[in-house]
Amino acid sequence: MNVRDPFGLHRKSALSILKTTASRAAVDFTERAVEASVDAIEKGKQAVDDFDMSFTIPKNVPSFGNPQRIVEDHVWGNTAVARGGKTSPHPNKNAGILGGVQDRVGGLFDSRNTLPMYKDKPYAYPASQRARPIWRRKRVLAFALLLLLLLYYFGAFGRHHDTVVSSTPMWAWLTAGSESGKAADWANRRERVVEAFTLSWDAYERYAWGYDEFHPVSKKGEQMAPQGMGWIIVDALDTMILMNLTSRVTHAREWVSNSLTYDQDQDVSTFETTIRMLGGLLSAHYLSNEFPDLAPLAEDDPGAPGEDLYLEKAKDLADRLVAAFDSPSGVPYASVNIAKYEGLPAHDEGGASSTAEATTLQLEFKYLAKLTGEKYFWDKAEKVMEVVDNNSVEDGLVPIYIYATDGTFRGNNIRLGSRGDSYYEYLIKQYLQTNKQEAVYLEMWDESLRGVRKHLVTYTEPSGFTIIGERPDGLKGSLSPKMDHLVCFMPGTIALAATGGLTEAEAKKQPTWTKKNEADMDLARELMQTCWGMYKWMATGLAAEITYFHIASPPLPEGAPHHPPAEFDADPEAEWRKDYSVHGMDVHNLQRPETVESLFYMWRITGDIKYREWGWEMFKSFMNHTAVPDGGGFSSLSNANKVPPVMRDNMESFWLAETLKYFYLLFSPNDLLPLDKIVINTEAHAFPRFDMGQLFSTGWKRKPRDAEGKMMK
Repeated sequence: MNVRDPFGLHRKSALSILKTTASRAAVDFTERAVEASVDAIEKGKQAVDDFDMSFTIPKNVPSFGNPQRIVEDHVWGNTAVARGGKTSPHPNKNAGILGGVQDRVGGLFDSRNTLPMYKDKPYAYPASQRARPIWRRKRVLAFALLLLLLLYYFGAFGRHHDTVVSSTPMWAWLTAGSESGKAADWANRRERVVEAFTLSWDAYERYAWGYDEFHPVSKKGEQMAPQGMGWIIVDALDTMILMNLTSRVTHAREWVSNSLTYDQDQDVSTFETTIRMLGGLLSAHYLSNEFPDLAPLAEDDPGAPGEDLYLEKAKDLADRLVAAFDSPSGVPYASVNIAKYEGLPAHDEGGASSTAEATTLQLEFKYLAKLTGEKYFWDKAEKVMEVVDNNSVEDGLVPIYIYATDGTFRGNNIRLGSRGDSYYEYLIKQYLQTNKQEAVYLEMWDESLRGVRKHLVTYTEPSGFTIIGERPDGLKGSLSPKMDHLVCFMPGTIALAATGGLTEAEAKKQPTWTKKNEADMDLARELMQTCWGMYKWMATGLAAEITYFHIASPPLPEGAPHHPPAEFDADPEAEWRKDYSVHGMDVHNLQRPETVESLFYMWRITGDIKYREWGWEMFKSFMNHTAVPDGGGFSSLSNANKVPPVMRDNMESFWLAETLKYFYLLFSPNDLLPLDKIVINTEAHAFPRFDMGQLFSTGWKRKPRDAEGKMMK
C-alpha cells in the first residue's frame, strides 16, 4: 500500500516547493498563519519538555511507544469536513487547515512516532539512557516545525482543499502489505489497538463529553441521570492508564473531580453500577498507586490533595449502593436510588433480582472493604453467597432469578448466558482474590463445573463442536442448543481456574495438578474454538449476540466421541457451517468482550500463538466493519451478518472498558498485569489479590451435601 506524504506532497519535491514558495512568504503569510505557527511550535516545545521528564518504569510494564496515528489520519483524512465537502452538524474541530498538524509533523520526524505530540508520555527510552538525536533538541525542533508549517500553509493555500479519496476500504491498511512471511510485530499491533481506543475516546470527547451514552453515527450523547453518572468516563479510566494516555486521563480525572456527583435522585442498577462505576474507580485507584509511572499525574502523587480521589468517590458510591443489601434475606435488590440510599426491587419477574447480578458484587465490595477497613462492605457481600448456597441446588447449577425478600429462587431456568453467567465467574475469582484462602468458593466452582459437564455440555452435528446449552425448564427439561455470546467468558475462566493464573506449563509442575485439571484445559480449548467459530460464521467476522447449534436428539453426553475440524474452511459451503445457525432477531453485535477476554486468558495460560492470531483477525473485523465516518469512532451493529453492516448508532461503554482493553492485553507482554497476581472483575477492571488478614473472614460454612450437591437433612 502506497502511503502518501502527511502533507499530501511527495517528500522529494518538498525542498523545491519550499524554495519556490519562500518568496511568497512575505506577502501571503497572514497573521492567522503566524499565530497558528507560533502556537504549534509552543506545543512542540511543550511536547519535548514532557519527553525530558524521564522516570523509572516498573519492571513488569512493557515499553510503551507513543502510538502511530495512521488510523486517525486515515479516518479523519477521509471525513467530509477534511475533504471540504458537506459538513456534519457537529464539525470536527480538528479538521481544516490546522487539523492534525501535530500528527503530521510527528510523522515526518520519526517513523516510530516516539515524539510525544499528544502529551502522552512515550515509554521508549528515558532521556538519561541515550543521547538525544539532533532533531529532538528544542531549538532544532522549533526551527524544523516552522519550516514544515510554512511548507504546509503555502502548499495548502496554493491548491484546492479537496483531496482524492482512495478507493481502498477505510481500514484496509490493516491487511494491505501485511506481515506475510514475517513474524508478527505484536508491539505494532498493540499500538493499533491504542489508536482504535483514542479514535473512540476522542469522538466521545468531541461530541458527547460528560454524557453517559454516546451515539457515534448521530454524534450526540444522552444522560442516564440528571447530571450524568460518568458511565463512559469512569469505565474507561483504567484502560487509559494502562495505555499510558496521560492527557486523556488528565481530562477524565478533572471531570471526576469537578463534575461527578452521586447526590442525584436517580434509580440505578445495583449490578451495572457496581461492576462499571465502583469497579472502574477502584481499578483506577489500584493502577495509579501500583504503577505511578503509567499516565503519571501530580494530582494523585502521595501527599497531594487528590491522592485518594478515586477511592473517595468509590466510598461515596458504595455507601449508597450498599443500601441494596438491606433486604429481608440479605440478597440485594435490583436497583438503588442513590440520593435516597434506598434499595428497590425489580419492576418485572415478580420483583426478583437476577442471580448473576446479586452474586457479581463481591470482588468490588471486598476490595473496597480491604482498602477502607469498613467491614460491613465485606459482610454484606459475603452474606449473599451463603443465602444462595443454602437453596441446595442440584449439581451447583442455579436458576437465573432470586427473590430479595426470602432468598429463594424464582423459576427453573438454568443457563450460563444472561442473568446466570457471572455467578460462576465470581466463584473462582473470589477464591483467587483472597489468595486461595476461601476454599469454599473453589469447592462451589468445582461442583458447578461438574454440573455444567453433566447437564449443559454437548456436541454439534455434523462437525462435533463443543457447546454449553441451556435448560430453560430446569435440569429435568430438555437441553436448548442456544449459546449467548456471553457464554464465551467460560473458556478463559475454566483455564484460569485450572491453573490459578500460572501458565499451563508451570501449573503442570505443581503437586496439585490432576487429570481433572487436564480435562478442564481440554474443555477450555474446545469451547474457545466454538466461540471463535461464532465469528467466522458471520459475514462481517463479528459474532452474533446469540447463536444456535444443530445437535443430536437426544443430545450427546459430555465425553462422547467428537472430532471437530482444526480450522474453519472459508468456503461458504463448508461442512462446518451447518453446525451453526443464527436467527434473524439475533444478528446484532454489541461490541462484546467475552471472546477476546477468553483469547487473552488462553494465550497467557497456554502460550498457543493461534489465540493471538485469532484476536488479531477479530480486531481487524471490528476496524473494517464498525468504524463510523466523519470522526465518529466505532459503533455496535444492528446486523453483523451483511456487508456493509447496519449500524446500531451506539458505542457501549464496555467497548472501551473491556473489549479494547483485552485486545491491548492480548498483544502486550505477559508481565503486564500478571494473572497470578491480580483478578479482573466482570467489567475488566483489575484488582490485586490480597490476604484477608485478621479483620476479615468468610463468615459462613457450607452445609453438608450429598453426591448431587443437595444439602443433607
